[in-house]
Amino acid sequence: MRIAVYSGSFNPLHIGHQAIMEYLTKEKDYDWVYLVVSPKNPIKDSVSAETGEERYHAAVEAVKRHPALHVWVDDIELLMPPPQYTIRTLDALKLREPENDFTLVIGADNLEGFRRWRDYRRILTEYGVVVYPRKGFDLEGIHASLMEECKDYKIDVIDAPMVDISSTRIREGLAAGQNMSEWMM
Repeated sequence: MRIAVYSGSFNPLHIGHQAIMEYLTKEKDYDWVYLVVSPKNPIKDSVSAETGEERYHAAVEAVKRHPALHVWVDDIELLMPPPQYTIRTLDALKLREPENDFTLVIGADNLEGFRRWRDYRRILTEYGVVVYPRKGFDLEGIHASLMEECKDYKIDVIDAPMVDISSTRIREGLAAGQNMSEWMM
C-alpha cells in the first residue's frame, strides 16, 4: 500500500491538516495517511515532549469524528527514544511494515529548511516527500534548488488547498477565550 506519513506536533489538529489529509487520499490516491504525533521536534523548541501523549489522544478523537478519512493516528514516535528524527521514524515504519511504501508529507516551509534535517538525502531518495504549499514560500523555487543538488530526489509538489489557520493561532485564540471550534478538526 501507499502510505503518506504526516508527522507533526498537531497542537491542535485543525481543518488545514484535515484538508491536506483529504487531498492525499482522494486526489493523490494514497491508501492511508499515517498521522504521526511527534513528542518534540528536534529542530524547533515550540512544544513540550510531556504533552505528546495528550496530543496523541486528542488526534485520535479528532480523527474518529471523520470516519470517511483513511487516517491512522500512529504513536510510533511516542514509543521511540529521543530525539525523534524523521529518518528513524520512516525506517521504523518500514521495518514494521516492509510491504508498504512510505512517503513523507511536509509543507513548503519545511522543504525550505530540509537540508538541516538528519539524513535528508536518504529521506529524499529512499522515501520521498510530498510537499503542500504554504503562504509566503516559493515552493517551485525551493523544489528547483533541491533538484539541482540531486536529480534522484523524489519530491512531489502538490496543489493541495491552503487553509489560512495555524495551530499557534488556535492556541492563542483559546487562551484569549475565543471560540475556535470552526477551525478545529
